[in-house]
Amino acid sequence: MSRIAIIGTGYVGLTTGACMAHLGHQVICADVDTKKVEQLQGGVVPILEYRLDELVAEGLANGRLTFTSDSSLAVSDAEVVFLCVPTPQGDDGSADLSYVQAAATTIAAALPHECIVVNKSTVPVGSTKVVERAIRRSDVRVVSNPEFLREGSAVDDFLHPDRVVVGCDDPVAARAVGALYDAVRPQLIITDPASAELIKYAANALLATKLSFVNAIATICEQVGADIDDVVVGVGYDTRIGPGFLRPGPGWGGSCFPKDTRALARIAEDAGYDFGLLRSVIEANLQQFDHITSKIRTAAGGSLSGVTVAIWGLTFKARTDDLRDSPALEVAHRLLREGAIVQAFDPTVPEHRTGVPETIRLADGAVRATSGATVLAVLTEWDEFKWIDPTEVAAAMPGRHVVDGRNILDRAQWQRNGFHVASTGRSS
Repeated sequence: MSRIAIIGTGYVGLTTGACMAHLGHQVICADVDTKKVEQLQGGVVPILEYRLDELVAEGLANGRLTFTSDSSLAVSDAEVVFLCVPTPQGDDGSADLSYVQAAATTIAAALPHECIVVNKSTVPVGSTKVVERAIRRSDVRVVSNPEFLREGSAVDDFLHPDRVVVGCDDPVAARAVGALYDAVRPQLIITDPASAELIKYAANALLATKLSFVNAIATICEQVGADIDDVVVGVGYDTRIGPGFLRPGPGWGGSCFPKDTRALARIAEDAGYDFGLLRSVIEANLQQFDHITSKIRTAAGGSLSGVTVAIWGLTFKARTDDLRDSPALEVAHRLLREGAIVQAFDPTVPEHRTGVPETIRLADGAVRATSGATVLAVLTEWDEFKWIDPTEVAAAMPGRHVVDGRNILDRAQWQRNGFHVASTGRSS
């Protein structure tokens, strides 16, 4: 087993560290946030990710997982170092590599002889060279190993991967990184660094394309009287297409798709290619936010000024507490701009949660959020919303209009209780 250092303990870094320790490697994770390090040392995981707290506790108990705020100390005895730091969106749409460069520069002198540095962060084509220049060590090999982890199922994705991609011009270093995953028996793809870096962007852009496409088809279904569920089943059985990522919703968001699609569009522009298709995918997603807002406005009688709208769900998807680029918040912002009073509930978003505008009233329960509301909008697919008794909502909510942006409610049951339910991809 290998000695591994992880630089950065966000979603990717912490999942990578905990899973690598679970596979038997000796792992030390470093982060500049000393408070977070203290929490992790005490077994407190500051993010919501299924099974992650279990694996962190396991690693701490067996001694294979430790944490530090000293990145130079973390790498001093490592055979492989993973860079898992943020790559936020720049003003021009490109990925900001300043955190990656700073991390590489900080650890350069402390890296052991012939250590391997792995870019795990999502980075644009050519970033391997950027890290090499920052390290300035001819004995250190830099490898691209993009992550394909979905929030809410990141641990399962890591331990049961579709594939592991390794990009490096040095075959020995590439095989060494690939060998770290031997215990999960992955489909291993070894390629050059540029191809590995582009694979991640291409994958996310294609998935975003499928989501934008199915949302557009759902809108057409509403206009022509078709049922999106039946359309998706009929399309998904085509083996050339498959059923994955064909579920309509209020739009796509999160920490990856918005950032990566814009970054790939910028990469294409810098390369001299007009990626009009991808720009249309991004634009279609913005139109979906507007479309859901329009449905809520229609349910309210044509105007949102002074209308109380209840929102169920604020995170960008269920099983996570991540609010970054959340479609629910995008819709909420639009409602607020039109003068609506927005009351919201999300099971992972407590009162005064950072990232939620103060103009959104946070309730301590789903039914409480509907108190005095004219319209209820379901914007995140939390399972618990499926089982709420519509009679309880009817007692709290004077309005009888529901916009089910995720198609998770039992439409017939709500209709029997006097509600008009506007689903996504079905005519009223």
